[in-house]
Amino acid sequence: MEAFSGQAPFLLLMLVVFFFFIILPQQRRQKKEKNFLNNLKKGDRVITKGGLHGKVAEVNDKDNTCVIETLAGKIKMERSGISLDASAKLNAPPANKK
Repeated sequence: MEAFSGQAPFLLLMLVVFFFFIILPQQRRQKKEKNFLNNLKKGDRVITKGGLHGKVAEVNDKDNTCVIETLAGKIKMERSGISLDASAKLNAPPANKK
């Protein structure tokens, strides 16, 4: 038992570090992505995880899908197939150039 008592603070520290650097950021990212997908609306420009660029033509809350209008036509897809990171970069305001 004495050997464990010397390791307990180190083990507790490892758990705290694991929580703050791995679990907490992942939970924040999931919440941000869920909000993004729930707030999609007609006219939003998006990029899918497969790399297709388009504009949201229709959002269906019943089956959690949306219709994306691309140059090739309209595609019905799951909302989860839309990339938060790529779409955020696409919709970001242009950087000021000096």
